[in-house]
Amino acid sequence: MSSGEEPPMTDKMLRLALFLFPGQHLGAWRLPEAIPELDVGVEHYVRAAQLAEAAKMDAIFFEDQAAIPRANDLLKGDTYGAAHPRAIHFDPTMLLPALAMKTKHLGLAATSTATYNEPYNVARKFASIDFISNGRAGWNLVTSFNENEAQNFGLDTHVQHALRYERASEFIDVVTGLWDSWEPGAVTRDKESGVYFDVNKVRFLQHEGKFFKVRGPLPMGRSPQVRPVIFQAGSSEPGRELAARTADVVFTLQTDLAESRAFRDDIRARAVRFGRDPDTIKVLPGITPIVGRTDEDAQGHRERMRDLIPEELAISHLAPHSGGLNFRDFDLNGPMPDLPETNAGKSHREAIMALARRGNLSILQTARFFAEGSYMKLVGSPSTIADSMQEWLEGDACDGFLAVPTHFPGGVEDFTGLVVPELQRRGIFRKEYSGPHLRDHLGVARYA
Repeated sequence: MSSGEEPPMTDKMLRLALFLFPGQHLGAWRLPEAIPELDVGVEHYVRAAQLAEAAKMDAIFFEDQAAIPRANDLLKGDTYGAAHPRAIHFDPTMLLPALAMKTKHLGLAATSTATYNEPYNVARKFASIDFISNGRAGWNLVTSFNENEAQNFGLDTHVQHALRYERASEFIDVVTGLWDSWEPGAVTRDKESGVYFDVNKVRFLQHEGKFFKVRGPLPMGRSPQVRPVIFQAGSSEPGRELAARTADVVFTLQTDLAESRAFRDDIRARAVRFGRDPDTIKVLPGITPIVGRTDEDAQGHRERMRDLIPEELAISHLAPHSGGLNFRDFDLNGPMPDLPETNAGKSHREAIMALARRGNLSILQTARFFAEGSYMKLVGSPSTIADSMQEWLEGDACDGFLAVPTHFPGGVEDFTGLVVPELQRRGIFRKEYSGPHLRDHLGVARYA
C-alpha cells in the first residue's frame, strides 16, 4: 500500500455504476419514447445523472472514442457501418464539470486514452474535475480499441497492442506521480505572511522514461481525493497485469458466473503479488438490464428492440472486432468462424468467440446479440434481475455491476426506479451515501 493510503472499509454490498452511451443498443434508440438527442444533449445527461444520484448509485460513467468507427469493408463503398448512433458523442471529460454542478454525491467518471494523450494533460484534467466536483472524479484508463483513432493522431495504423500497454504502464505512473506531487497543507494562502504555498511541500516529479519526460508538478495543489479513482477495462494478459497493479475498479465483459469468479480471483491474486490489498480492487461486470413488469413482458420488450436493428448494421458493427475477416464471405446463418488475432480490443474478440461457441450461434445471431450491446443481458422483472445480481455477488463473481441501459430515458428510469429499489429492499445496496467522495462510495483505498 503506497504512502498516505488508508485501508478501505469492507462489506458485502453491491457497487453500481451507470454506463450511459448514446446508441449502446443499436435498435432501442428507434423506440417512439427514446430520446436519441442524448448524444450531444447536455440536459438529458443531467437528467440521467440526477436519476442515478436519487438511486444512490456510485457513479455515472462515460466511454469515449476519438474517431468514428468504420467497418472493415468501407473501402469497398459501404459507409453504413460508420453511421450508427454510437459514432456521435461529446468528449466526456468536457461533460463531467457540467454534471458536477447539477449533482452533489454521484461519482463522475470518464474515459481518456493513454495511447493518444499525454500524461500531464490527463493528470491535470482529472485533478481539475476532482476539485470542481469536490472529490467525485474518476478516470477510465484505456489503450484504445478503436483502430481508426490512429488516423486522427498522425499515424496510419494503430499502435501495437503490447506497445500500447507498455506505454500505458508508464503513463499511469506519471499521472499518479503528478497527483501526489503536493503534500497535505502545502497551499496556505497566508495573507499575513504573504506566503501562498510552502515550496518545501511541493515535489518536482522529474520523470524520465522510455516514453515520457515530465518535470511536474501540477499547478493546483492536492485535490480532494488526491488520486481520482482509476477505472480500467482490459482482460488480456497485459490488461490484467496493469489493472492489478494500478486500478481501483475493473470493468469486464464476463457473462458466466464461474468464469467471472475466476477472473475476479485472478485479478485479486495478481494484486497481492504487487503488494496490494485485494479488497482495494472492485470488479464490475457489465450488464444490460431489460426490465418488464413480468419476465414475459421484459422478453417481449427485448424482441421489439432487437427487431429494430437492421441486419446490415449488426454485421457492420461486429466487423471492427473481426481481425480483418469479412463476414460476408461466409454464410451469415452458418456458424461463427474462428476470428484471427486483432490489434483492436482483445476482450471483445474473446467475448464474441465465447458467446458464439457457448450458445451455438450463427454469425448473424452473434452480430445481433452484440448490436444489443456487448454486455450480459439481464431480462425480466425487477425481482428476477435482482435475483441474478444477488447470486453473482454472493457467489464472489463480482463486487457489483456496470449497468448499461438500452436507451434513454426508459432504460435508465427502469433500472434506477425499479431494480435498484429491489436491491435496497434486499439489503445489498445502500439507501444513503456514507461519505463525500467517490472513493468512499466504492470502498476502495483512500488517500490523506
